[in-house]
Amino acid sequence: MNKKEITEIKKQFTPANCAITRICGCYVDGEKNKLADFKEAFLSLQEEEMFKYFEIFRKTLSGTLGKNLLNMEFPLETEMEGGTQEFLLQLRDSQLKDDEMLEKYYDKVIEAYPCPDNYLILLIFAAYDVPGKSSDNMEMFDASDEVYNYVVSCICPVKLSKPGLSFDAEDKCFKNRIRDWIVDMPQLGFLFPAFNDRSSDIHSLLYYSKDAEDLHFEFTDQLLGCVLPLSAGNQKEVFQMLIEETLGDTCDYEIVKNIHENLHEMTEEQKDSPDPVILSKAEVKNLLSISGVEEEKLAGFDQQFEETAGEKTSFLAANIMNTRKFEVKTPDVTIQVSPDRPDLVETRIIDGRAYLVIPITDQVEVNGIALKAAHSGNGAEE
Repeated sequence: MNKKEITEIKKQFTPANCAITRICGCYVDGEKNKLADFKEAFLSLQEEEMFKYFEIFRKTLSGTLGKNLLNMEFPLETEMEGGTQEFLLQLRDSQLKDDEMLEKYYDKVIEAYPCPDNYLILLIFAAYDVPGKSSDNMEMFDASDEVYNYVVSCICPVKLSKPGLSFDAEDKCFKNRIRDWIVDMPQLGFLFPAFNDRSSDIHSLLYYSKDAEDLHFEFTDQLLGCVLPLSAGNQKEVFQMLIEETLGDTCDYEIVKNIHENLHEMTEEQKDSPDPVILSKAEVKNLLSISGVEEEKLAGFDQQFEETAGEKTSFLAANIMNTRKFEVKTPDVTIQVSPDRPDLVETRIIDGRAYLVIPITDQVEVNGIALKAAHSGNGAEE
């Protein structure tokens, strides 16, 4: 799913566009005991409750694509009888009206989600009448081709409110506030099936994790059966390791700068696209080639890639490149420049020693103090 498709589904979590027909939930304590459960028609809820649930489910589809939100495909074996995908499909098709299946789902979540604290398992079923689109990309609500049936599930921590004083309007005094159990925003969740190309794709789902570096392997492996991709942080580490091991002793400043510039150019060219920039093994190899890496170094790249990253691994450009700054770091000095101006930092040999140099302009500050004699030198300083 891309940004536009995610946004299209999120727009349904409003009173005007609501496609949710049923909501179910199970409250679990830190000992894995089911404390309570509920199931009801979503439109029968009080308006205030609806808005709270809308907020929770919008959050389940929020975050950065490729970091908090991950497109995941089901391995073929999960679609066989007894597989995780088959179970989710049956759950979706039941429209959450099968009590036995709901209990089985809650049990699977509890088993797959080790948590020492209380939490709420939420689950909704929705039927979205997908509007067709004209040639000029305008929605035609009277030309629907498909009803997209889907479920969204999430796990929300339930925590005690903080102790404190509150004002009692009747007695006109401050009293100790009663502590309540409060449902927090979701820790993780998923949309099934995925809404790819504005249509139902039962072979994949959209997964959400609040913490982009803790993707909850047990949950994705046991409950969903999907292969978890590298986290954003791990993608960056693996990519950096791949560059260092591929280049070896030729890993110099100019080549690394070229890699950054080419990555930045690629993301700028596609910045208006709803799809993120993704680099496969072949595209990473081409990136290194156009950045000045010698063919000799690229001869064993395919094997190096598979050993370091894995054969089918791909990288999101936003995960492996710092889009906010270009940074050069030594043990004692850190230089940061705009990501589109790495050319401002150069390497030079002066008196037989390598230096990093940057051009001086008439706008230089030291500890917040503007210098008045910035041009007193020869135009470049160490």
